[in-house]
Amino acid sequence: MLPVPPPATREWTPSNDFKATCQNVRCASSNPRRHCGIEKVSREGYLYPPMALRVFNTLTRSVREFVPLDPAGQHVGLYCCGPTVYDFAHIGNFRTFVFVDLVRRYLQFKGFTVLHVMNITDVEDKIIQSVARTKMPLREYTAQYEAAFFEDFAALGCLRPHQTPHATEHIADIISLIEKLAARGLAYRAADGSVYFSIEKYQAGGARYGQLVHLNFEQMRPGQRVASDEYAKEAVADFALWKARAEADGAVFWPSPWGEGRPGWHIECSAMSMKVLGASFDLHLGGEDLIFPHHEDEIAQSEGAGAQEAGRPFVKYWMHAAHLLAEGKKMSKSLGNFFTLRDLLRQGFTGREIRYALLSAHYRESFNFTLDGLRGARTALARLDECLAKLRVAAVGSTAPAEDALLAPFSAALDEDFNISGAWGAVFDWVRDHNRLLQSGHADPARAAAALAAWEKIDSVLALGRADESEVPAGLLALLEERQAARKARDFKRADTIRDELKAKGWVIEDTPKGARLKKAS
Repeated sequence: MLPVPPPATREWTPSNDFKATCQNVRCASSNPRRHCGIEKVSREGYLYPPMALRVFNTLTRSVREFVPLDPAGQHVGLYCCGPTVYDFAHIGNFRTFVFVDLVRRYLQFKGFTVLHVMNITDVEDKIIQSVARTKMPLREYTAQYEAAFFEDFAALGCLRPHQTPHATEHIADIISLIEKLAARGLAYRAADGSVYFSIEKYQAGGARYGQLVHLNFEQMRPGQRVASDEYAKEAVADFALWKARAEADGAVFWPSPWGEGRPGWHIECSAMSMKVLGASFDLHLGGEDLIFPHHEDEIAQSEGAGAQEAGRPFVKYWMHAAHLLAEGKKMSKSLGNFFTLRDLLRQGFTGREIRYALLSAHYRESFNFTLDGLRGARTALARLDECLAKLRVAAVGSTAPAEDALLAPFSAALDEDFNISGAWGAVFDWVRDHNRLLQSGHADPARAAAALAAWEKIDSVLALGRADESEVPAGLLALLEERQAARKARDFKRADTIRDELKAKGWVIEDTPKGARLKKAS
């Protein structure tokens, strides 16, 4: 049986007169917090001091306690680089966005008030090239992919950001920021009318370019000028803040003090983040591919403009999600391992299963995303769902406060730089223990209700929700209808082929008084 939470608690002090027993039933350590990070111990009701959230800060290259800039320690400003809306986002993009959602949800779980901002990049080199190719108006072209992005975003259970500023709606703020840089001698106008950021002058003023990455200026060809939005690590280059209008830009341009043109990619995020969150804020998240040059340039622009109070940085904590591999290799359409969320939904997987898979590895570990991994996610969710369904039956008519046997180890794991593997370990230990409890007949309604209340709190972070028929992908429902039509036409060979195809995708056909329906294979 699971350990019963103590009826009362008091502060823990070191003592040799008792052996504290960790609420992790497998732990026999006399110091549970040191041994496995659990906050509470069950014997005699002792309570360890609550653990603080610790995160790996790319800026300091170390794990540090998370302390918001807010003097009251309550409000958190969080910014994430959002999608560039020129095509459908792929599953590697969504690894970052699901991670950001986990961070936001867990901060809220711990009692912080979060202002979540994610920009929409709706003007950039690739977008302009696509607009020229399709001959569509800029806003019309980007709107279709923005709408698709948020459909996919919702399918993965992600909370919509509180604000989603668009670059094209902040041109005035971008121009104002460039003017401040020019006034401080850090921006200069080139012969073609474009405006560039001077790294040499930035560093000459005592600032350091290369806070997020180690850069060797002697080997990396400093002093070059780069007009494109993205450039390689081999070039420490002055980058474009404002790009003079070119013939290839077509109708995509705005007036400015330097002539008609458009903003560079890097300046967009600086202007929008500081407009909404202020000159200094707590968290900036993104994929590790954005560390250099994009995020490094953001720091240079934002701090170069001198908007921050003395002693305050542009951003206090930078967190980056590692690359995602697909079937062991970098995603490529030519290799056939390039997946959008829609590709995977058409193959019969659900957003819930994909979210689970994307949350199965630590955010700083390169993650190999495979179809076999998705099938494993389906199996794991089925095990969890089965336990929860039995608990709901056992708890009918009863309510109870959330038990701590799950909350404590789950929180302890995520407090350590979002150790999601440890959090899943706590969840499935809990599932195992409750399955034993249910089988033993000791799951009284109050106990089951307490377990369900704990799960509801945990799921506010994991956001897996419940499995239901509405999660059956539309493509599979179409196959089911085709099978029914084949049966009516007495084309049993075709009906059997469709049944086997559905089974291969992890679904079985169940006949009910209301007709055939699809059910996940166990």
